Amino acid sequence: MNKFLFLLFSGLVLTSCNSDVDAGEFVVGSDYLEVTNKVISIDTMTVDVSNVKLDSLVTSSQSRILVGNYDDPFFGKVRSESYFQCSTSIFNLYSENSDTEATGYVFDSIAMILKYDDYYYADTTKLQTLSIHRVLKKLKANSDDGNFYNSSSFKYDANSLGMISFYPKPIGRDSINIKLNAVFGAEIFNKFKNNEITTYDEFTNYFKGFMLKSTSTESNSIIGYGLSSVLRLYYSKGKGDSETSYFKDFTISDISKQFNNILSDKTGTFLEDLPLSKKSFSSIFTGNKGFVQAGTGLVCRIDFPNVKQLKYLTENGAIVDAKLFIKPVKNSYSKLFPLPEKLNVYVVDNLNRTQSQLSDASGNILTANLNASNDEFDENIGYEINISGFLQKEMKKNSDFKYGLILTLPISAKNVDRVVLGDQLVKENKIELKIYYITY
Repeated sequence: MNKFLFLLFSGLVLTSCNSDVDAGEFVVGSDYLEVTNKVISIDTMTVDVSNVKLDSLVTSSQSRILVGNYDDPFFGKVRSESYFQCSTSIFNLYSENSDTEATGYVFDSIAMILKYDDYYYADTTKLQTLSIHRVLKKLKANSDDGNFYNSSSFKYDANSLGMISFYPKPIGRDSINIKLNAVFGAEIFNKFKNNEITTYDEFTNYFKGFMLKSTSTESNSIIGYGLSSVLRLYYSKGKGDSETSYFKDFTISDISKQFNNILSDKTGTFLEDLPLSKKSFSSIFTGNKGFVQAGTGLVCRIDFPNVKQLKYLTENGAIVDAKLFIKPVKNSYSKLFPLPEKLNVYVVDNLNRTQSQLSDASGNILTANLNASNDEFDENIGYEINISGFLQKEMKKNSDFKYGLILTLPISAKNVDRVVLGDQLVKENKIELKIYYITY
């Protein structure tokens, strides 16, 4: 024990207090202070970083069609494909009066109109090719919870109904118009013209849905499209020497049947050997880096194995402030891969099961917020989070059962944002913990 205290105190700064004391950047309140009290600044405590691949994420009911692919030097080949149903609430063709004149309607064309929702990731200057396919099996959700996941997929026709190559312009009101197979369109048209389909169930049993994917072989981008996207059927009716054009829209009305299958091939990266389970994988085996990525279920875990030793500093003491500074690895972010504005922080058990979201004594949710102030060497760029309450509870525990913290992206099921973080052993951009401990 004496040896431990000597080693620990060799990295501590002690300050005697009889009023409010500024110990570095932290001000200790007068309620804690007496003449014999001391504030100890500690910045040498061990912080363990590890990586965890969570179970599948729910991606249904997220109101975003997420499609595309890109190559990431840290996360590998990332790809997202989307499944969705289109239907209508009106099961006849347009007529000013009734469908008694339906024999005069003529099929023209059919198209899938994808409307941008302003989300994009990676390089939108590269040409992207999309292909849309017919789903062959009914979209049935997980029987336990009624959801679809980032790992969910269904059999679809390998023959494309339509393809388009384009340069994405995801910001604004532009849209992508994919002209679909005329035989497919005429088939739907005739079903309605002949009143063969008259209900939602009849239509979805006949046409089970779409699968939209990128066929690009080169790295480009992943783009978000809104659920205001429509399948549009164009047809016309002749009246004497004139012709009147019409269209009928099939909308994505059931958002619970729209989901994204988000894939990641980590071959050749630090994450290649990451276990496909909830087991923690130490940053020692991932280049001294922690990884967080939305969409794929990749999160970073942080542990404080020696926090209980602080209570041996003195008979009575408390952690009155503790700041964790988490820094992104240099050259891991850029305009193509921007840093997220904040990270969510969760308290988890040894099996990485979430116990709660990190909060302060008043119950306010705490997040790790990005400090993006510019400096010559990017030394100030990073995330800061107050974990004093969490560490105080861990220090005071009587059992050996320890909780850790997990970092995630705030919106983890409808995008592919990511960040690479340094641990305590990385050469630059190390994670830092600064604790203020008061003895009384």
